[in-house]
This record gives sequence, C-alpha cells and structure tokens, in this order.
Amino acid sequence: MSTTAGFTPLRSVLYMPSSNERALEKAKTIPCDGLILDLEDAVAPDAKPAARESACAAAASGEYGRRTVTIRVNGIGTEWHDADLEAAAAAGPDAVVVPKVGSAAEVAQLVEALERYGAPDRTTLWAMVETPGAILDALAIARASQRLSTLVMGTNDLVKELYAEHVPGRAPILPSLHTALLAARAAGIAIVDGVYNDVRDTEGFAAECRQGREMGFDGKTLIHPGQVEEANRAFAPSAQAVEDARGILQAWEDGRGSGVVTFNGRMVENLHVESAQRTLAIHEAITALG
Repeated sequence: MSTTAGFTPLRSVLYMPSSNERALEKAKTIPCDGLILDLEDAVAPDAKPAARESACAAAASGEYGRRTVTIRVNGIGTEWHDADLEAAAAAGPDAVVVPKVGSAAEVAQLVEALERYGAPDRTTLWAMVETPGAILDALAIARASQRLSTLVMGTNDLVKELYAEHVPGRAPILPSLHTALLAARAAGIAIVDGVYNDVRDTEGFAAECRQGREMGFDGKTLIHPGQVEEANRAFAPSAQAVEDARGILQAWEDGRGSGVVTFNGRMVENLHVESAQRTLAIHEAITALG
C-alpha cells in the first residue's frame, strides 16, 4: 500500500469478481485506489473454490502496483467462510473484507482466526457494516481491534432492511450512514461509502459521490470501472482546499506564541490546523500515487 504521512487514499475501491480471470487481469490497469477481489456476492456457489484460488494468487502476485488489494471472503457462518479466511490469511493481501460484521465479538473472532492462520501484520481487517445491529453497535465494532482499519458501508443490504417501499435517494439510511461515520472517526479508522447500482446514471453517481464527500466518507466502493474517475475526483481535495490548508499551516507557524492567529480574516485554532494537516496528507498521498 502506498502511504504518505500515514495516509492511504481510498477514494475509489472497486469490486472485482474473482471468478473472472479477465476482470482480474484488467484490474491491473484501472486507476482505482483499491480493489476488493470478491468471493461473495459476485461468485456463484459452484465457482467459489476456484475463485478463492484465483483471488489469493492475484493478491500474492504483487502485480497490482500502488493499489490497495483486498479479498472479500464469504460471511461468518457460511460453508465457505473458514476456508476463505485461511486462504486469504496465507495470501497476505492488504486487507481481508468480511461482510455483515455485526458485533465487536465477531471482530475479535475474525482477528483471532487471522492470527491463527498466520496472516501477516500488514493484513488488516475491513468490516462491512450492513445490518441494523451493526449500525447500533458501530462504535464497539470500530474500536474492537487495532487490526480493524476500515469500515465499509453495505448500503444495498441496509436499504433492504430499512425501506418500507422504494424511495428515491438515500434519505431513509442517512442516520445509519452518519452513525457509522461518527464511529469511524471516534475510533480513528477509515470509512468507505457504499455502491451506486445504476452504472448508466452518471449524474446520479456524481451527486452521491459529492454527498458522501460532504458527509465525511474517505471514498466510495464501486461496481464498474467507469465510476473510478468521478470517485477519484470527488474524494480528492480541491486545489483551493490544498492552497488554504498550506496557508493555514503557514499562518499557524508564523503566529506561534503570538496568542491569536488568523488566516484570511478567520481565527485559526488547533482543530483548523489538524484539518489542514489531514487535507495535505490526503493530497500528498494522492500525488505520490502518480
């Protein structure tokens, strides 16, 4: 994983079906920040053993350059979960993604299994938050282990659970998204927004990316390579934001010990400095990706 100042960009995280060798090969050329090599929803039951082998070979190959490469295993309690987890641990991807994580106890169970199966320290856990119970326990989940680095919103499943009928937009799940965001920020970990299902609706996708960025998500999970460019643009700091961040930090340095520090007529406090530092860390990490 490429990092700058401890930050790993996750603007665009693309699901790829591990049963499709052509898709795995194409992923080497897609300019996304992360890949989720999927063994769950995108793979038919009879294809799962072969997909597991392909995903693990891809993750261990070192052929995906700067991209964060993860493997999504089948969920706890399924007939494929244990074999998926053991194989993924041996492959040593950047992370193992687990669907429908519902509690801190399940996080502990997963971490113990990864360690038992010999996963390297650099392989983190990404927990998918996609059930009402997970939303209600989001903070406990987010703080359950230092190995847990990222929450991934499973918005399709949340929609199924919460919509009484079809409603345009995401209004019914916004409280759930905010709750998960607060949990991630309180725990100091990353959080990635859910997918947008209509790959032909580019305007709707762009609007949802803007919404996710304004809410505070670090990036978005994607189902089609055509969504990568917009996600990368939406979740990167603007040129003005980078310029302002540099100005805030310079003003803070110049005004050290003077009592009150201002930038462009606005008072600068520690929280503004921390925000500016984060903006520059994101910008520098993205720049380092080339």
